[in-house]
Amino acid sequence: MAKETFGQRLARLRKEKDYTQNDIADKVGVTAQAVSKWENDQASPDIDVIVKLADLYDISTDELLGKEKPAVTSFQEKPSKKSLDKMFFRIKVHDAEEGDDVNVNLPLALVRIFVDKEDGKINILNGNKNLEGIDFRQLIEMVEQGVVGELISVDSKDGTTVRIFVE
Repeated sequence: MAKETFGQRLARLRKEKDYTQNDIADKVGVTAQAVSKWENDQASPDIDVIVKLADLYDISTDELLGKEKPAVTSFQEKPSKKSLDKMFFRIKVHDAEEGDDVNVNLPLALVRIFVDKEDGKINILNGNKNLEGIDFRQLIEMVEQGVVGELISVDSKDGTTVRIFVE
């Protein structure tokens, strides 16, 4: 699997937010041509613009620059540190075959409501083949026992990735 270039990452992030190159240019104070050059890996933004882009996409500058975050899963001795109902399931799927990126942020309280009691699936996520084998009942049980962070991380041979976090 070829690693995503900085320009490809910028283009993907922009499309995920449904922004045009003009939108990005206006938000960070450059021309649309500059954004185009970044996305085509013909130039790179200045450091102060990188910070603005990271803020715009709500990610760290490390993530924007392509540094992969280490998997962090922890066990909280006292799950009461953060109310379970204030936690979120964050599901990120990159389907290399289809070229799709799916990002879902669901409050744990909603996940509890939507999880099918019999098969552990979440009906609103039906149709995504990458999430078929996941029993969300088991994930909820783990969170209730205090496990937080990255619960599932799958990298397939075809380049598809699935990440499920609870924060």
